[in-house]
Parts: sequence; C-alpha cells; structure tokens
Amino acid sequence: MRTPIIAGNWKMNTTYDEAMDLVEELVDGLEAREESDNVDVVLCPPFLWLFSAAEYLEDTGIQLGAQDCYPVDRGAFTGAISAAMLADQCSYVIVGHSERRTLFGETDDLVAKKAAAALRHGLRPIVCVGEGLRERDAGETDATVRRQVEAAFAPVEGGQLAECVVAYEPVWAIGSGRAADGAEAGRVGALIRETLAARFGAAAAGQVRIQYGGSVTGANIAEFIGQPEIDGALVGGASLNAAEFIRICAIAARHGAGE
Repeated sequence: MRTPIIAGNWKMNTTYDEAMDLVEELVDGLEAREESDNVDVVLCPPFLWLFSAAEYLEDTGIQLGAQDCYPVDRGAFTGAISAAMLADQCSYVIVGHSERRTLFGETDDLVAKKAAAALRHGLRPIVCVGEGLRERDAGETDATVRRQVEAAFAPVEGGQLAECVVAYEPVWAIGSGRAADGAEAGRVGALIRETLAARFGAAAAGQVRIQYGGSVTGANIAEFIGQPEIDGALVGGASLNAAEFIRICAIAARHGAGE
C-alpha cells in the first residue's frame, strides 16, 4: 500500500512571525497524534522561510518542500532559486503548479527540465498537472493531462520514478472553493497512472503517489483519499490554518492505517 502524502503549499503568504507560529502549531499538533506515522506530511512555505522552518522541523518527521525551482544550477538568472540551492534543506519541490503555468507562462518543456533538475539533486518533485476550465468544458481533460504527464516525465529514468509524486489539480478548482468530486479525481488519477505505465511499466507506475489538489479541506479530503488511485492531497488555502491542516493529515493517516 502506498503511504498517503499531504503537502501544504503556502504560496505567497505569511510574514516571518506568522510562518514560524504556524510551523510551531503544526509540529505540536501533528506530533501529538500517534497516527501521524501513517502519512507523509510536507510543508512548502515561501523560499524566505525555508531555512528557519528547517530548524523547527529537524527530527520531527515532518518534511520540507519548496514551491518551485529553476532548472539551471547557477548563473545569471536574477531572482531564481535552483534545485542545487534547495537540496540541503528540502526533501520535495513543487514543479509545474498551475499558477506557474498560467501566471508565469511555464511550458511543458520547462516543467520537465525542473523535474529533472530536482531529481538530479536528490529532491522529490511534486509534478502538477491539470486542465483549465476551457479544456474541461471542451472535453479535453484527458488529452491535456496525458500530454502534461508525458512531457514532464520524458527526461525521467525508470529508476527515478518512485521518487516522484504527481498532483492532479484541475485549474478551475484551485482557490475557487469548487472541488472536483472524488470519482472524477479518481478517474483522472487512473489516467495518470495508465500514462506512466505505458512508458515505465505497470509495476513502476504503481509505486507513484498521486495527489489531488484544488480546494481541499477537512470536510472533503476523505472523499478524495478514499479513491484507489488518489494517495493524498496538495493543499492550498487550508494549509494556512493549523487546525484544518492537522485534520486533513489525521484523516489521511487513518486511511494509511487501513481504517
């Protein structure tokens, strides 16, 4: 059975004091729950707070992730943060988030290079894929997701696949308060796994954890985590509320324990 993984993407939120208070609340709340051993928890604060957060999270079992990385290790790329810079502090890095694709014009090719850079430096990429409202209304969900998966994993070698996570995040559901239903998320999750299996084989694809992302809350996480092909969630707004995020992790952990 794949261990559930819940990742909190804080996006461009929190001051330093707010971030440290939130980390402290999460550490206290999650470590107090015995079932936390049955779920992998990843916090993805803004770049500025990564090193301070790492000190809080040391020896807690809670892992640290970055929200993005640049595919080149070093050079004249003002404002960019490379995977090489993140490797000493982080275990995971989000690549290809829909906000990076839509607001910053990231292409499938760039997402693939970021995923490859993450793996090259021992980071586990959380590769985001998902359709926008136009694609959904046009019946192009499957074609869009398949294309994004194939492109992102083109440079990935078979032995690296188990280190990767895929987050299915329908763009129309992110920050909108609207979530896809569990059945649809599970269907697309199966499509993602089938697409990976076509390239890497069913056994290798079966090791990859697939998250759902898009207005995930404590009230709906059970609907998603209960799907056979959904192994967790990439949580946005709800990850900024300690009690809500702990609730999400607890429900996922109970699922991971077979309850």
